[in-house]
Amino acid sequence: MNDIKHTAIIRVRYSETDKMGVAYHGRYLDWFEVGRNEYCRLSGKSYLEWEAEGIMLPVVEAHCRYKSSLRYDDEAEIETRVSKLTRVSVEFSYRILNKATGKLAAEGYTKHAFVDLGGKLLKSGCALEEYLRKITEG
Repeated sequence: MNDIKHTAIIRVRYSETDKMGVAYHGRYLDWFEVGRNEYCRLSGKSYLEWEAEGIMLPVVEAHCRYKSSLRYDDEAEIETRVSKLTRVSVEFSYRILNKATGKLAAEGYTKHAFVDLGGKLLKSGCALEEYLRKITEG
């Protein structure tokens, strides 16, 4: 797979921090979603467009490893790439870095199944899998 990645920038909002001013751990999964949505949009099609074509991407697995803290008002870079692609699923990997220092704050992945609007697994592949394969394999 080509090392195609997209980077999104977020700023840690006050509501995303705990009493100590540190970004709450659950927000990192929200930021993974920001990265994933931007990856799809910048690759040519938004989530809304795929859903309009009858393809949904429910999360079936998620993992996050925290390395250093982000704090209120820090800017963070969310690097997103496709790390694994099969006929029935896609795995996105993420790295969240403090934009000012370049220090790694967290890394992880989410795995998504390709399903139809009724939630049925698209076992024979789908247009999204073919599209992602084309852009990641050149």
